[in-house]
Amino acid sequence: MKRKIGLGFLTGLLVIVLAACAGNSDETADERKDMSSHSEESMEMDHSEMHHSGSGEIPEGLKEEENPTYKVGSQAILETDHMEGMKGAEATIIGAYDTTVYAVSYTPTSGGERVENHKWVIHEEIENAGDEPFEPGEEVVLNADHMKGMKGATAVIDSAQDMTVYMVDYTSTTDGEEVKNHKWVTESELSPKQD
Repeated sequence: MKRKIGLGFLTGLLVIVLAACAGNSDETADERKDMSSHSEESMEMDHSEMHHSGSGEIPEGLKEEENPTYKVGSQAILETDHMEGMKGAEATIIGAYDTTVYAVSYTPTSGGERVENHKWVIHEEIENAGDEPFEPGEEVVLNADHMKGMKGATAVIDSAQDMTVYMVDYTSTTDGEEVKNHKWVTESELSPKQD
């Protein structure tokens, strides 16, 4: 009798455990589906994990542009799509700076897919930058924190150009989110606002 009760108990326990596992595997399959669709989105848009708003702090040593095309406080139209909802948005110029601008490729310190041709990192956001600009192909360590896993990552310089970069505020055209102190937009990624 004890043996039958024990066997019945074990059978019942096994059914409960299997049911729980089955529930978890359904959940895991759904989670996997979500993760795979997220990673597909990330591959299509490298900047999907980009921080929308920044602190407004500028790196030490960054020089203000004395005579920028787009004056601080003026409006311009964003012609770039670093992030969803950016292209076509009206931007307010918060700062204009004269520096060397880099596109970089790096593997995030937090893991995940390699980020190719990230735009933009400026000279003052690279560890031990010194006075001379880096050349395409050089390896550097990033001090920028625009995206998760960026700060401290080893990167390769894809391109380097001396130009004016802008920090901007704008409202996303897709979800209406207000983005503050977005770093960085180049002059060619802006167009004059038509009155």
